[in-house]
Amino acid sequence: MKKILLAAALFCSTFFFSQKNQNYLKISYSSVCCGPASEKPVISYLKEFKRKNQIRSLEILMQKGMGREGEFELYVGTDFLTINQRKRLVRGLMASISNQNNNKKSQNIGNINFDPADIAHQEDLMNVKNLTIYKK
Repeated sequence: MKKILLAAALFCSTFFFSQKNQNYLKISYSSVCCGPASEKPVISYLKEFKRKNQIRSLEILMQKGMGREGEFELYVGTDFLTINQRKRLVRGLMASISNQNNNKKSQNIGNINFDPADIAHQEDLMNVKNLTIYKK
């Protein structure tokens, strides 16, 4: 009986201590004719930001299947960041995204759209289809 209660307590604690982000920054990848731009520069910036600021976990969600050419959106959780960390994250994302948009090798590659004022809330994401945790 004790083992069952211990197992149930352990199982319930995983839900209690799981990430509970409520606010997400939204990064949209659009397409012109030949598919969207790569998410690798933005993801590498996020990984570097996580390493430099010693953040234990940074929640990144991905919504695929938004168009015929592979358009998608990334959602970055910001609730566990301090105010200064969030400002640095937004500045770095804006720089990384504008750099990637300005240095495209071909004009046929899609654009990346990011508005720091456009915040998605958890309620908005509850009914979104094709939403997965980004793992790469």
